[in-house]
Amino acid sequence: MVVAGHAAVRGVRIDRIVHSGKLRAEQTAIILADATYCTDVSAHSGLAPSDDVREAVARLVHPESSSLAIVGHLPFLDRFASLLVAGDPDAHVVAFRNAGLVHLVRAGTGESGEAAGSFAVSWLLVPELAAP
Repeated sequence: MVVAGHAAVRGVRIDRIVHSGKLRAEQTAIILADATYCTDVSAHSGLAPSDDVREAVARLVHPESSSLAIVGHLPFLDRFASLLVAGDPDAHVVAFRNAGLVHLVRAGTGESGEAAGSFAVSWLLVPELAAP
């Protein structure tokens, strides 16, 4: 995966990677883990294309969380990022691409420490930008 290698050269490090358990997602997670020296990779339920993103955010995103990568599928990833950035899973805040990386950063805390609407897009890397 050219994108994972490019990210590693740029110093991207990931503490934990979760994937949907589907074969292609697992393969991609392993490639990303190898490139970024991540040793914590696991399948996680609730990351399928039509799963509830609110439940996934509640289970995966916490104020004390270290860096986390989610390897999954559309439309789930679009809805997940949109909920974190805009507080609305239907906002479409990022034009996701296959084999791309999107980096979100915590921009503040929502009501009662909720993650919804408390993140910002820091950068994204698509295959064309990572090509040699």
